[in-house]
Amino acid sequence: MDQLKMGTKCVQAGYTPENGEPRQIPIIQSTTFKYDTSEAMGRLFDLEDSGYFYTRLQNPTNDYVAAKIATLEGGSAGMLTSSGQAANFMALFNICECGSHIVASSSIYGGTFNLIAVTMAKMGIEVTFVSPTASDEELDAAFKDNTRAMFGESIANPALTVLDIEKFAAAAHRHGVPLIVDNTFPTPVNCRPIEWGADIVTHSTTKYMDGHGAAVGGAIVDSGKFDWMAHADKFPGLTTPDDSYHGIVYAEKFGKEGAFITKATAQLMRDFGCIQAPQNAFILNLGLESLHVRMAKHVENGQAVAEFLKTQDKVAAVNYPGLESDPYHEIAMKYMPKGGCGVVSFELEGGRQAAESFMKKLKVAAIETHVADARTCCLNPATSTHRQMTDEQLKEAGIPAGLIRISCGLEDKEDLIADIANALG
Repeated sequence: MDQLKMGTKCVQAGYTPENGEPRQIPIIQSTTFKYDTSEAMGRLFDLEDSGYFYTRLQNPTNDYVAAKIATLEGGSAGMLTSSGQAANFMALFNICECGSHIVASSSIYGGTFNLIAVTMAKMGIEVTFVSPTASDEELDAAFKDNTRAMFGESIANPALTVLDIEKFAAAAHRHGVPLIVDNTFPTPVNCRPIEWGADIVTHSTTKYMDGHGAAVGGAIVDSGKFDWMAHADKFPGLTTPDDSYHGIVYAEKFGKEGAFITKATAQLMRDFGCIQAPQNAFILNLGLESLHVRMAKHVENGQAVAEFLKTQDKVAAVNYPGLESDPYHEIAMKYMPKGGCGVVSFELEGGRQAAESFMKKLKVAAIETHVADARTCCLNPATSTHRQMTDEQLKEAGIPAGLIRISCGLEDKEDLIADIANALG
């Protein structure tokens, strides 16, 4: 499967039916699974055998789809979660605990910023935010003895800054911690962070992977390359006995390729229960099968809209890495030469008031909190997704109050441009 092209993986990976089995991934809509003996079930609870006993931890439908996403990202193992927020939390909390520290890009989705800066802070986990354009010296200065992870978004939502994955990965590795990259916007069709040094990749599968606004979900993929035992003192949860599983040491029993996801499943999913519903996983897979086709159209529309906005007098600034004038264009071409995504952000002359007036006039695009859908949608982040951030934090994240984020869907680009032109008039 590794040698196949991306489109073939989108359609075929993760599930191969045997003779007489369903061609489509089956929906295993069951909370529990039957076994003939207590001993057989006991081996599952001891992590001695692979299998299923309760859907709060694992479900076959989910595992088929997670395996597909892991293949797309070039990882060794994957798991589905109930949302993208759950994926980011579990990816971080799997290696952090009270007293830990995280280094994160300041240019990330507002909900994730709040998760790390506020909610995880209440759990005793501190964070230092760094600019996505920070120098090596600035990145190194952000690390502490208790740093356990570095985090960033390949394309930030909604600022559309592009993470220098290779530079951030090198910084993380200099300090013996993994780099976690949220790859929601470009998807593995357009960017594969693991190939540039990322260790863990997360997704809000609700976005392009689903593609139709039908099912909320998240995913975590492990590269299988980070050597946990080489930094055993930093990651005791992976390198010392887990008393809740009879003293198992994940990094020893499951190696680099399986330790991270096994712990996240057996321990965190067991305790938090933020599993993706099997029905949602089935819907997600339908989206994945056309992901490679849809992403090309999203990029085409995003590029056309960005180029049009660039010519408009009422537009103060346009953020889209596909534009040659964009400050992130060069680095975007390095990591995603086929284009990034269909999301464009732009600032209108007149600030927040102008943004509100513009959105009221839209006919094709809808005002929604969603992005990365087949249908075009837009919002003003300062009054919605990022309203929990202060003006200073908004400025630091590159999100002025008058910024509009528009997610270009799969409509004809001529109709999208006409709709925008009318709203600007």
